[in-house]
Amino acid sequence: MFWKFDLHTTSHIDTLLEKEDVTLTEVMDEDDVLQECKAQNHKLVDFLLRPQCMEDLVTFITQEPSTDVEEKVKYKYPNISCELLTSDVSQINDRLGEDEKLLMKLYGFLQNEPPLNPLLASFFSKVLSILIGRKPEQIVDFLRKREDFVDLMIKHIGTSAIMDLLLRMLTCIEPQQLRQDVLNWLNEEKVIQRLVDMVQPSQDEDRHSNASQSLCEIIRLSRDQMFQVQGCSEPDPLLATLEKQETVEQLLSNIFDKEKNESAIVSVIQILLTLFETRRPAFEGHMECPPGMSHPSFSVNHSILEAVRPRLKDFHQLLLEPPKKNVMKTTWGVLDPPVGNTRLNVVRLVASLLQSNTHSINTELINLNTLEVILDMYFKYIWNNFLHIQVEICTAMILAMPPAPTDVQPDTEQEHARESILIKHLFQKCQFIQRIVDAWSSNEKEQAEGGRRRGYMGHLTRIANSIVHNCDKGPNGPQIQQLISELPAEDREKWEAFISGQLADTNKRNTVDLAFSDYQMQQMTSNFIEQFGFNDEEFADQDDVVDIPFDRISDINFSLNTNESANIALFEARCKEKIQQFEDAGSDEEDIWDEKDVTFAPEAQRRPSSGSTDSEESTDSEEEDGKRDPFEVSNPSTDDRMEVDTGWSLPETAWSASPAANSETGWADFSNFTPVSPKDPLRCNSPVAMETSIETMDPLGVNAPIQPEGEISKAEEETTSCEQRSITETVINGSMKETVSLTVDAKTETAVFKRFAKHIHTKTHYIAVLDD
Repeated sequence: MFWKFDLHTTSHIDTLLEKEDVTLTEVMDEDDVLQECKAQNHKLVDFLLRPQCMEDLVTFITQEPSTDVEEKVKYKYPNISCELLTSDVSQINDRLGEDEKLLMKLYGFLQNEPPLNPLLASFFSKVLSILIGRKPEQIVDFLRKREDFVDLMIKHIGTSAIMDLLLRMLTCIEPQQLRQDVLNWLNEEKVIQRLVDMVQPSQDEDRHSNASQSLCEIIRLSRDQMFQVQGCSEPDPLLATLEKQETVEQLLSNIFDKEKNESAIVSVIQILLTLFETRRPAFEGHMECPPGMSHPSFSVNHSILEAVRPRLKDFHQLLLEPPKKNVMKTTWGVLDPPVGNTRLNVVRLVASLLQSNTHSINTELINLNTLEVILDMYFKYIWNNFLHIQVEICTAMILAMPPAPTDVQPDTEQEHARESILIKHLFQKCQFIQRIVDAWSSNEKEQAEGGRRRGYMGHLTRIANSIVHNCDKGPNGPQIQQLISELPAEDREKWEAFISGQLADTNKRNTVDLAFSDYQMQQMTSNFIEQFGFNDEEFADQDDVVDIPFDRISDINFSLNTNESANIALFEARCKEKIQQFEDAGSDEEDIWDEKDVTFAPEAQRRPSSGSTDSEESTDSEEEDGKRDPFEVSNPSTDDRMEVDTGWSLPETAWSASPAANSETGWADFSNFTPVSPKDPLRCNSPVAMETSIETMDPLGVNAPIQPEGEISKAEEETTSCEQRSITETVINGSMKETVSLTVDAKTETAVFKRFAKHIHTKTHYIAVLDD
């Protein structure tokens, strides 16, 4: 290994630190200063721990660099200082966390006027975050003594690094009791109310966005913590404050009681959507209720719904009169006005409210006719798929959800007690069925005239399928069937013709087109995050864990769900016509697989061969090959010899013995065989033979020179002896004439396969030999 050669060189920093007047900047100019610090070079660490050096490091990350410095090296020292302070060296952490003078110098960065330098703010946040993680008690105690800490954090919330620092205080403090103390302290400082005040039209967009994101993360982190820590008896005070009705009312008042501001409206809706989250779905539109839906952290607080319900009319008005937007020109036309972020988020909010399935919310939406306005937007903005998916989610939930509990009236009959007022409104007031059929017909007419298929057709197909599915199997099936039967006769006939014709054809086409796509999308291996980093399997016997990366292959469905019955029937019919079955009880032909005695014809019965084999004389018929025994002696009338090229000579030394001397064995005597001279034009197809000695023996005569055409050697006569059987086949393929020969030796149980090919026009000859 390379470490055996002792290539390690002494760092120049050690030499530099031996100077008495060395400065911090000189050390920071060294390229390997960070590497040496993380390796805890004793000389370097001792140098950095000097009071003046620590103070200079903190100064670099908290004060603006001089304007006289060149721009490309302006933040060189602040960056290196931040890396040195966050290198996670325990001595540096101890000195910085226990020296209050250094902490005050670091804290002074927050006392600057906004806006803060974003790069220096990131350095400050990184240093303070690692101190919170390594010295939580000391840092929390220090910050709690600063009365203006929360005020300064809220003041600079428009800087993303400060927002990250606030969230770090909620996640990086490990002792549970200390974390609970921090939550109580921040709640007493009214951090939630102060963040809510940041989301109003008078503030800039950066404050809107960061304050909204901070509140959303606090909600998610608090709920996750409550779900993970089952033994925690104290509730999260920040989450409890956020879920209060007065807090939500204050949020809504900020955006509706003042001028309309799209940034503020969208930020408030984002907070409401997070409050309505019952569970983070694996993908948007996930409709299945998780098993733990009844857990308190997965339920929507009733006070939130009560705060939103009186403001539904204001959200409805935003759909009709959104904040003023400029005309948007697109590749297919002009949008006046465009959908806008405000209306898109209002539709998302309506979808979340419908998921809560609350009677008072459903009634208010029906009275406002909000669902019809949303459907109008769906069919108007034909290319906005962000809008289409939200409308699809709304309709799917209305069709699939059981009626709200308060929909059941004790004095009504049982058949009317389970009716959903939303479904009734959707089918009667909104004319849901008629609008689907009309939109489909309009799209087909437009396509027939050469137009483009509308962008909402895929979602419209899924909406129509949802109606059909819930009509047959859903909890509201009887009500949907009743509402469809009450449609005018003409509309009902159009709907029935649509689902049996156009919709069925579309589903069939989609199934065939998407079958292979679904097959490709199957997961073969574990998720990357499951295999990331070190795990116990890496240190186990690899023979035992060889299948770990492919542990999901057994779950893959390798079948394609397509209708192939017609193709299968046609394929089987052709097979019966062309392929002869092996097990044919009625056939009188000989079974080539039956065991039988092998008899050899006397040598005298075999005639000498002469001439070359032609394709017309070969038995290349499938029927003759199937009937003939492959080990049967060749028909004397069949010329089974191979063409040979001229210019080759065969040494006759091995065959000089008289036939009588070898009549008992049928084999030639190679005792007096003379090796081929290196000067002879011997050609070999085997790369092994070409690389080995030229005097290598070739007992089968594979690489021996071939005699000229028309001449018959003794070797060829001897190879047709009674212990050998030969089959020859000639095939012409275009300009190529190819002859193959199989010679089987029964005594040694060996077979020699020879392949002879030549171009008809060029007379080029090749010989390939395969010895099994």
